[in-house]
Amino acid sequence: MIGLPTISVALVEDDAGVRQRLANILKQAPGIVCAGSFATAEAALKAIPQLRPTVVFMDINLPDHNGVWAVQQLSPLLPQTQIVMLTVHDDTDMIFQSLAAGASGYLLKPVQSVELIDAVRNVSSGGVPMASNIARKIIHSFAQAAPTSPSSEMQSLTDREREVLDHLAKGYLYKEVAERLNISYRTVHSHIEHIYEKLHVRSRSQAVARFYDQGRGDAPRQTRPLLPPKA
Repeated sequence: MIGLPTISVALVEDDAGVRQRLANILKQAPGIVCAGSFATAEAALKAIPQLRPTVVFMDINLPDHNGVWAVQQLSPLLPQTQIVMLTVHDDTDMIFQSLAAGASGYLLKPVQSVELIDAVRNVSSGGVPMASNIARKIIHSFAQAAPTSPSSEMQSLTDREREVLDHLAKGYLYKEVAERLNISYRTVHSHIEHIYEKLHVRSRSQAVARFYDQGRGDAPRQTRPLLPPKA
């Protein structure tokens, strides 16, 4: 992809065959480089903070530590890195544990080549890559949750910050938010940083969850899929 910055990706996957397959897919994609691949959480925690990749794909079942635990350790060290879970688990508790830990997406194995590359580009542009059945589980969980009153953190958001968060919750990418609100891409990023700080969250998924849980108390409007449609 000429003219666009290179997206660096790290893999954390204990199955050597799967790890090699994913690395090969990434290496063949234009504009994407595989910065490193690791079989254990400890190896990943030792190397990834130095590599500072744009995206990390994290397995949950690792031989030494749970992948959710690894996300909890990495997220504070790499606030700009987007972590996507890549696993066979599709139970709601594991999904929300991952998102609460700081993950920005959740894909189910086996993942196809196009799906993997789309997820890299989607999450690095501010999207939330998520398998459709996972998205349905999340929407259903929000729909079943009892409404709550807005928290003091949510009330501290400015009107513009709430507008930005509302657009993120509907699934818009950062550049699309900028276009719809007629503000610059840099301004969108500035608002998002303030939102994260005020809500005490580290990822888009955490901010959106807080928005529905404490901000509006209703289920997400299905006006736009969490994973943008393919062109």
